[in-house]
Amino acid sequence: MSDLIYRALAPTGADWNSVALETALGAFALIILLVDAFRGKRFQMPSLGTPIMLLLLLLALWNAFSTPSGVSVSYFGGMIEHTRGVQFLRAFFLLCGLLVCQLGGVVFRKQNLPRAEFDVLVLIGTAGLMFLAQCRHFALLFVALETLSISMYVLVAYIRHSPASLEAALKYLVQSGLSSALLLMGMVFLYGAAGNPNLPGAVDDPFSFAQLREFIALNTDNAYILGGAMLVVAGLLFKIAAVPFQIWVCDVYQGAPTPVTAFLGVASKAAGFVLLANVLGIPFAPLKFVMLPLLSAVAILTILFGNFAALGQRNVKRLMGLSGIAHAGYMLMGICAAYTVSWAVEAVYFYLFVYLLASFSIFGVMAQLSGEDDSIQELSDYAGLMRKDSFLGGILAVALGSLAGIPPMAGFAAKLLLFIAAFKAGLYGVLGVALFGVVLSIYYYFNWMRQAVFVPVSASDKDEDATAPVEPSQVGFWTRTTLTTLALLTVCLGFWQGFLHL
Repeated sequence: MSDLIYRALAPTGADWNSVALETALGAFALIILLVDAFRGKRFQMPSLGTPIMLLLLLLALWNAFSTPSGVSVSYFGGMIEHTRGVQFLRAFFLLCGLLVCQLGGVVFRKQNLPRAEFDVLVLIGTAGLMFLAQCRHFALLFVALETLSISMYVLVAYIRHSPASLEAALKYLVQSGLSSALLLMGMVFLYGAAGNPNLPGAVDDPFSFAQLREFIALNTDNAYILGGAMLVVAGLLFKIAAVPFQIWVCDVYQGAPTPVTAFLGVASKAAGFVLLANVLGIPFAPLKFVMLPLLSAVAILTILFGNFAALGQRNVKRLMGLSGIAHAGYMLMGICAAYTVSWAVEAVYFYLFVYLLASFSIFGVMAQLSGEDDSIQELSDYAGLMRKDSFLGGILAVALGSLAGIPPMAGFAAKLLLFIAAFKAGLYGVLGVALFGVVLSIYYYFNWMRQAVFVPVSASDKDEDATAPVEPSQVGFWTRTTLTTLALLTVCLGFWQGFLHL
């Protein structure tokens, strides 16, 4: 390990400017902790997460647009690789962090919870996500993934006085620990096999994606290689909540604070797909004969489970979790298509961005309607929302239409691109199941939309403790601006996807 660290930090391979954004996130997190620890009781600590994320997001977008297409540069001895697509992924995760911080400002004002610790955890988790987007080495992958996971453990349990939040954190800790164990065991198998001098093509750095690919190509029938690859993929399937690793989703989504649920449902899921695309496309590319049928079957089961389980769900946070499982199945279909179709991975990334727009729009509405216990939000709480608050009702309708794949919303274009990729790749069985899943999803998305648009509020239909929609004046200026921007992008991207090729 010391030799690995020395090679990574050697002057020829190190360039700390390449990770300046991630370093800045860590530095700002430390500064916030110190200021909060030594501030006087009379000094009110302002929320710094949102302006920090906004500043770094602008810098990340500048890097992305100034990076030429097709150029790839490696740093730290090949542990990190930068391309234009990677730069956009770093900006994607910063955008997730920015939106989570803003949602936190809405929710935690109602619950009188501290903001400094929340901002620190989001900053650290975002840094972990950004490292995952650019890593090309299993050692960095595991460290970055654990950095993200530890932040998530605390964030899920952030409402310390809520039994639902604590229960969700415990369940997430146990099952996420299992996925990390599977991932680490798979890495150990790969390391042991690739470093064995008795096998053909043994390499000096078995954790390097590029070197591991060359070794696996010469040993595709090795049991340790196959077993290790299966365990690594199983650990990543947990992160995207694919069957059979989806059992944690409903309880964790419901018990976690709404901003954390959004962070889990969008950013963590996106990181899982980025890692899957990287490991399947580089080190595990020679194992197509095993991975393609396996992941195709997982995609089918994931689509069917997510959609059928969501049909009768009444709690909206659990509904978002189950529908997110179905969306993971659609994107997994795109990952399978990437073995044959060169642009399928870009279609998956476009789908992730569209999913971000719709999901954060919905979670933004949920944050405005939540009470002291935001784990209890039923479909009936949204009855008559369009009449009481046309702005929030309109945002919800646009976002749900996009998730359902209704034109002209961006969700329709995103699904269409994935379906075309699956068709070109010859994945006709998975494509048929995906089309069936889209039909099923229309029922529960439109049922939610019907509650908000057509069902009137009736005292007999609502409990006395049910959450009532807020008045328009209670939606802050920045929240209104953010939700409007997300909705406009959702509509505009349904007509234009010119930036798709990265």
